[in-house]
Amino acid sequence: MQLTIDLDSEVPIYQQIRDRVVEAVAVGDLVEGDSLPSTRQLAADLLINFHTVNKAYDLLRKEGVIRVNRKSGAVVRRDGRSGPPEASITEEWQRRLRTLLAEGVVHGLTDDDVLARSAEVLAAFDNRRENPTP
Repeated sequence: MQLTIDLDSEVPIYQQIRDRVVEAVAVGDLVEGDSLPSTRQLAADLLINFHTVNKAYDLLRKEGVIRVNRKSGAVVRRDGRSGPPEASITEEWQRRLRTLLAEGVVHGLTDDDVLARSAEVLAAFDNRRENPTP
């Protein structure tokens, strides 16, 4: 798994790791059953503290994206083809979406801008799933 983080970003590193894993699952780079690097290995690769990776993995586990156990480590639990989400996941996602849309409104994005950009991102996810890179 190729993971890029920005150490100078205002977004916490654990959140960047979480976001990159979710994006990799959304585009099909990671699918259900794929293993993630151990927390220590990923921390060593990124030159960060393993507790930071552990925090990201714990967040992904709570969100139902991965499962973690001592024998198999972190494994992708679900992808976009795994059926409908649980109600609690949908409610949390909508809460975060509301904030993201509010940011767009505050910065002057029109409804058409938001819809066009959303469609563009969703199309990119669909294209990657349909045409995975080797």
